[in-house]
Amino acid sequence: MSKALLKFVRVSPTKARLVAREVQGMNAEHALAALEFMPNKAAGIIAGVITSAVANGEYEPEEVVITSCRVDKAAVMKRWRPRARGTASRIIKPTAHVFVEVTPASEATKPEPKKVDTKRTTAKKPEPKKAEADKPAPRETEPQTEARNENKPAGRKGTAKGDDLTKIKGIGKVYQGKLNDEGIYTFEDVANMTDEQIAIMEEKYTFRGDFRESVADAKNFVNGKEA
Repeated sequence: MSKALLKFVRVSPTKARLVAREVQGMNAEHALAALEFMPNKAAGIIAGVITSAVANGEYEPEEVVITSCRVDKAAVMKRWRPRARGTASRIIKPTAHVFVEVTPASEATKPEPKKVDTKRTTAKKPEPKKAEADKPAPRETEPQTEARNENKPAGRKGTAKGDDLTKIKGIGKVYQGKLNDEGIYTFEDVANMTDEQIAIMEEKYTFRGDFRESVADAKNFVNGKEA
């Protein structure tokens, strides 16, 4: 392995790196042949550094490989040019350091290709459990709905049509709507109400008069129908 370094060469580092990348890793003889036909200014400079590196190790160009071709930024020279109205514009003249390292082809080792692990599985990650707060509220089951209706007086439920309960003594349209909300639609439903159901109705709704008289009147309507 041998090296060569050229310092403060008058060339732009950015432009010289374009050429350096092309010859890195090439055989020295092939690299010199390629640089000979490149129109870039840096091509002739880098070719001279490669020749020096090969000569420093007392190798032949076909025996070595360019393992490293690096261009570093060096000092920048600044000049000034007069412009209109007494002003001046700056002129920047960059310089660079060119470093070349060559190694015999027998010693140069190629990087081993990365091994792909075929045993690698593509198992899906378990989904995170949702917080209890995000869970939807459970639907109301039938036992819960039945428990709500325990205190309601028994009657004919689910029927929108029934007898005109306003004909019963002491029951008006407002109270008829309340009875319908409780599932009571016919004279028979009112007549069959127990004392416990009557007490619940009187406690739940304000009833003018004695509701038991209305129940008795409803029984008269039922007996009249049966007759």
